[in-house]
Amino acid sequence: MTLLMGFTHLTFAQDKPAYIIYNTQGKKVSYGKMIKSLAQNDVLLFGEIHNNPIAHWLEYEVTVDLSQKKSLILGAEMIEADNQDALNKYLKNEINDEELANQARLWPNYPTDYAPLVDFAKDKNIPFVATNIPRRYASLVFKGDFSALDTLSAQEKSWIAPLPIAFDPELPTYQNILKMMGGHGSRLLVKAQAIKDATMAHFILQNYKPGYGFIHYNGSYHSDDYEGILWYLKQEKPDLKYATISTISQDNIHKLNKENLGKADFIICVDGNMTNTY
Repeated sequence: MTLLMGFTHLTFAQDKPAYIIYNTQGKKVSYGKMIKSLAQNDVLLFGEIHNNPIAHWLEYEVTVDLSQKKSLILGAEMIEADNQDALNKYLKNEINDEELANQARLWPNYPTDYAPLVDFAKDKNIPFVATNIPRRYASLVFKGDFSALDTLSAQEKSWIAPLPIAFDPELPTYQNILKMMGGHGSRLLVKAQAIKDATMAHFILQNYKPGYGFIHYNGSYHSDDYEGILWYLKQEKPDLKYATISTISQDNIHKLNKENLGKADFIICVDGNMTNTY
C-alpha cells in the first residue's frame, strides 16, 4: 500500500505544461530566449489558432514584453482596412467599445481574444493597424478573379493591396489549400487567399517605421512555412528582419511532430486537450 501511494503521488506530481515552445528545428526554447530573439527583428508575424486561449494569452504577453524593449506598432488580420477610422476613434477615446462594435465589423470573439490587445495599444498610445482586405472584396476575387477588383472605386482600392498583385500559385501553402479541399477547391479560392496575404503585407509595410517593431496577429496559415504574408513582405522589402511564430496543437507536446518542423521561427505547441474559446 505504501509503495502504491508513493507511485500515485509521483504520477500526479509530474508537470503538465499547457504548451512548449520550439524553434524551427524542433528544439525546446525558453520564453525568455524567444523574446530576446524576437526583439532583434523589425516585423513579427504571430500566427495563432483563432480559438486557442494559449495563443491569445501569449500574443498579449509577447506584446507587453516586447513593448519594454522597443517602440511598437500593432496590426491584425481580425480588423478590416475599411474599419481603420472607427478603430482610430476608439484608440483616441472618441468612441467607446460599444460604439466601436457598432461601427466596425468585429469578430465574435473580439471581446475576449482581441480587445485586450487593442486596449493595451490604447492605454500605451501604440498605433494599431487594421490590415485585412474587406471580406466582400476577397469574395469578389473568389467569384470573378483578380480582374473583378478593377471595377472598384479609388476609395475602395485604398483598402486593398495595390493592383496588380504578384501571385505564385505554385507556392506550397497555396497548393495545400487545394489538397485540403479534396477536389472542392479552385484556383480562385487560392487567389482569394493571396489577396488577403498581399493586403495584410501591404498595410504592414505602409505603417512600419524604422526602429520600431511591428507585431502582426494573424491565423497561422497566413504565415506558416515562411509563406503567405511573409512571401509578399519579402517581395517588397527583403532587407527588413522578419520573424514568425506558429501555434499548433498536438496530443503529445513533449516532442514536435515531424509535420510541424520548420513551420516558423518559433512554434508554440499547445496540448490538444486545451479548451477552445469558441
